[in-house]
Amino acid sequence: MDFSTELGGRIRKQLESEHTIWLTTVGSDNTPQPRPVWFVWDGETLLVYSEPNTHKLRHVERSPKVSVNFNTDFDGEHVGVLTGEARVDPDAPPPDENSDYLAKYGRGIAALGMTPAEVARDYNVALRITPRKMRGF
Repeated sequence: MDFSTELGGRIRKQLESEHTIWLTTVGSDNTPQPRPVWFVWDGETLLVYSEPNTHKLRHVERSPKVSVNFNTDFDGEHVGVLTGEARVDPDAPPPDENSDYLAKYGRGIAALGMTPAEVARDYNVALRITPRKMRGF
């Protein structure tokens, strides 16, 4: 992916600053299933934590192709979409040991009335998304 273009630069900034993205997986009936998720970007991949036994994990197991969409501005401008593959990453640190995740979502975790340890207990499956293409305007 080319982050040196105008679109690429905007998407890179969104990856570095956005708090919620829309992860779309494909259900068993081939219906797209978008859902908002928290994520961290490491410069190459996005890391999303999930509860076990969720539809999104079953979808990814069946078909790893996913898309990630950013929210637009009020007028529907600044569209950014990434497409790529997702996989369960058993080697990813748990959320309560991921300093980038805690720095980004510590306040959100507290607002949910949870501790980082509770998040790690409940959201104990790491989903690693590798974007391959970008599009938008």
